[in-house]
Parts: sequence; structure tokens; C-alpha cells
Amino acid sequence: MAYRPELHVTPEIGILDAPAGALFDGTHWHIFTQFRPTPDAGARWSHQIAEGSPLNWEICDDVLAPQGEEIKVRAGSVVQAGVTTLLYYTSVSPVGDQVHVASIEDLEATTEFVSDEGSAVDQNVQHRGVVLDDRDGFYNFRSPSVRAAFLEGDEQSGWLMLAVSGSMDAPELVLLDSEDGLDWKVRGPLTLAGNTGLEGERLVAPRLIRLKDQVDGQLYDVLVLTIERQGIDISGYLVGKLERTTFEAFSPFQRIDFGHDFTRPRITSVPSAVGERMGERYNSTTLFGFMNGRGRNDHPQRHRTYIEDGWANCLALPREATLQNRRLYQTPPAGLWEAVELSDRAALWTAVLDVPTGESVSVELVDSQGDVAAVITHRGDHLALDRSMNKIHQGDPVAEAELHEDDTDAITIVVDGPTVEVFADGGQVAMASRVFFEGVCSQFRVRSTERSEVQRTHELRPKFA
Repeated sequence: MAYRPELHVTPEIGILDAPAGALFDGTHWHIFTQFRPTPDAGARWSHQIAEGSPLNWEICDDVLAPQGEEIKVRAGSVVQAGVTTLLYYTSVSPVGDQVHVASIEDLEATTEFVSDEGSAVDQNVQHRGVVLDDRDGFYNFRSPSVRAAFLEGDEQSGWLMLAVSGSMDAPELVLLDSEDGLDWKVRGPLTLAGNTGLEGERLVAPRLIRLKDQVDGQLYDVLVLTIERQGIDISGYLVGKLERTTFEAFSPFQRIDFGHDFTRPRITSVPSAVGERMGERYNSTTLFGFMNGRGRNDHPQRHRTYIEDGWANCLALPREATLQNRRLYQTPPAGLWEAVELSDRAALWTAVLDVPTGESVSVELVDSQGDVAAVITHRGDHLALDRSMNKIHQGDPVAEAELHEDDTDAITIVVDGPTVEVFADGGQVAMASRVFFEGVCSQFRVRSTERSEVQRTHELRPKFA
């Protein structure tokens, strides 16, 4: 299957619709995705696991599937309460949307045996039923995001849920509290204050993170949101403080990723005990995003991968995200270089540059037939990813982002199957785009203007290909 990425999460068969939840237990990464075995099947949750680095994934049995009158089981979030893993998900049935929960008492047991039957659901998963239905004037609760709630002294005090409610055309964000993760009480609708830049936007897939700014040392709340705008998903974040039901934004909405295909990110849940052991509970977080920017307007069965290989969509590479001067910086995960060298077809190119204003360094990604599949251009204060010359992406707009001129000019490009991901200037800007190659990316061809300088480069290819 020449098109299948090796380092990304993909469905074995069928259509991946979104990341559903992620958990790191201190040794293993667990990623849960919303997917459909066939285009007409009801959505369910798959489960994949990676040991050490989140780049070498093994498939486990599914953990959730529609039951009874359920039509589909949609995305949510995953946390650990003691030894129990709780899966919060959106149950869609003829009565509407509700938030349900399932539990796993021994998460390791779900990785020990994989059934030969592709539709098997792991028997270690126990359905606990509905935890959030229509109440207090809110209805159609969905897309639950759950995290530990903390007192001022950083002591855990139950759980906090941020969910979507209301109609698809006018979604409303609602906050809820729980002492045990099962009995939830509505705190109230989330109010956005300050200059958010989000007036009139339709907001979905909310997530709340706590991060310590690496520059000023202050602890901030980060609200991650996806805007559904004219058939395109745009994911970004606000940095501020959450007080009861008001999120005070300190700066306007900023995009997480400036490529063509990154949306609906999920935050990796790390149990408190693991975070304390690692000594970095708020220093960073790991993001998993969906690599498909068209959202609900996409037609995955028309994808080349589905027509030729029987699967569609993947997740972007996991990203280590830190907060610096109230901006998210994102870098590739540890172990990426080794994973590229051990792959069959992946490739990586990285360089330190000196690009004065008005100059540029362009990197052409050349396929096996000698044709340019995409071009990444660093202009010092600007980054662009152009795939419009590619016959699969012909005429697509150029993805662009501003760069701060005072940062070091640097770039890392990762190619894995039909994916291209770019990290620039120490993680200041990230871009993820689907790019189809005839064969593989055979060459990184560099072109620079007169006063630009490529100071250092390094290219990685598979060792044993």
C-alpha cells in the first residue's frame, strides 16, 4: 500500500473521521479514533497503541460500537481516574445526542489479544450509560472534553467537562462539574470575554489545557477551538484565564496550524500521578490533530487512498506543544529521526537558514517521476506551502503564515506517504497538508535567492530501503 503513511495513525480499513481521545500512561500511548469500517456504517471507536515514541502504532480491538438504538458513537475524550480509564463519548440515537461513558478497569488487557474478526469490540470495556442528557435548558450534549479540576493550590478537586450543546447551526459551549466523573452538574454556558476575534463564528470541538508559559513562568488556561466556516475547518486557540464560566482571553484567536489539513485537535490526557513523576505536568502537552481540512463537507470515499487501498484519512504527527509569550510552539515528537530511518519510505529534511527580508529559500519536493509535488518557501518573515502544481491538488490556494523576524530561521519538513508536515523557526509555525506523490518524495531540491544562505542541512532516509 504505497500511499499509507508509516508514522501516522491510519485506519486498517474504512474511514477515519476524527481523533476521539488520547492517553499516555507513562509507558504507552493510547489513541482512540472515531471511524467507520464502511462509508455507510455507524461510527465507532478504534484503539491503537504505541510504546515509547508515539510513531509506531499497533492496532487493538475496537472499544466502542453502536448498541441498541444507537446510530453512531462519536468523538469525546479519555481520562484515568485511579486505575480506571473512562471513555466519554457522544451517543447519537433517534432521541438526539447524549454524552455516555464507558470504563476499562485494566487498560493493558485491551492490548494483549487482538481478534481476527475486524468488527470485534474489546470485552474489557464496560458501558456505564448516559451521564449527560437534556437538562437545565440545554439539549443535544456532544463532543465532551474532560480534564481534572484543580483548586488554587494545584490539588485535584474532581473533574471539569466542556461540551457542545444545542443545534448544529447554533452550537453553544457549556461547562459542567463532577466529583466522581459520573454525576455531572451544569456550571453554565461558557462566556468568552476580551478581544477574541470570534464574534459570530460557529465553534465546535472545544478543549481546555493548562500550560505554564516558558518565558514569564505564569500558568494560563488555553482554550482550543475549531471554527466551521464555509465548509472549511480552522482550528486555533485562545490564551487566558477561566473563572467559573467566563474565559477571559488575553489575545485574539490564533491558528494552531497554517497548512491545508489540520483540524479538531485532541489533547493527550496524562494521569496526575504520571505527570508528577515526570515533573512536567504543565510544561507541555501533546496534540493529535485530524489531517483533513474539509470537515463535514469531505467525501472520503472519493479519496485516492480509499479507491485504491480501501482506507481514508489519517491523524497528523503528534506534536509537543509549549507556551511561549502566550503563543503555542509546536515541535515534532521525540524519536522522529529514528522512526524515519527505520521506515520504508518516509523522509525528513531540516536546515538552519539565514533569510533576509525580501529574500527566500524554497524547497521543492520532487516525486519518483521527477515532477514537483509541492514547494515550501521560507521568506524570513513568511512561510508558504504550495501544492497547486500537483495534479491531485491543482489550483489549491497557497497555505501561508507570518513568522517573527527575530527568531532563528530554521525549517523541518517531514514526508510520510501522502502527508507533508512543516515546522519552522523552532516550532513557531506548523503546517500540515495532504500531498500525493507519484511513488515517493525522491528529492528535496533547494533553491535560494542571492542573499539567502542555507547554513546547515541534514536529510534523513530509511536505512534499509
